[in-house]
Amino acid sequence: MATKRLTATERRSQLIRVGRAVFAEKGYDGASVEEIAERAKVSKPIVYEHFGGKEGLYAVVVDREMERVITAVSEAISHGTARDRVGAAALAFLTYVRDEPDGFAVLSRDAPSNIGMASLLAEVGERVGSLFAAELKKAGYSTRAAPIYAQALIGMVTFVGQWWTEDGRDVEEVAAHVAALAWMGLRHLPRKPDRV
Repeated sequence: MATKRLTATERRSQLIRVGRAVFAEKGYDGASVEEIAERAKVSKPIVYEHFGGKEGLYAVVVDREMERVITAVSEAISHGTARDRVGAAALAFLTYVRDEPDGFAVLSRDAPSNIGMASLLAEVGERVGSLFAAELKKAGYSTRAAPIYAQALIGMVTFVGQWWTEDGRDVEEVAAHVAALAWMGLRHLPRKPDRV
């Protein structure tokens, strides 16, 4: 029986799936076009034709993963009380870590400095920062500190996500603890914290 020939769109999707798995397993530096082509059962020139090389494929994989996380977190913080949104953001990120282990591995491994986790955190931090700014303004606080609190929350959830990949506890329980810690700190926020 003859194997059905994939369309260009289907082939591109296949290469992205295979590349994602290889990058998750081996990291950017450990992955090769040869291995990606071999696993996809295509020749190396096909990979180059679609992506220009390993860097191009990696950038597409990272962009897709970043969009997944950013969409999930943005939806989570789009409604509810401030407390609800803190919890929903933590849960959305940790659910992504649980449900997309290859995607999280790609984002959190040895990416070139201009893509990967650093870019993701900057983008998510900006979105969460605008939420913090609005909530701080509503409460009568200065909005200057909003980026600090946003980055602190994002960093905390990210590192908990990395820890979770080894621990494996119930994601909802972990998210509840992260949200409780963040919320208790935010709820008792002094207007002008004492310098250390």
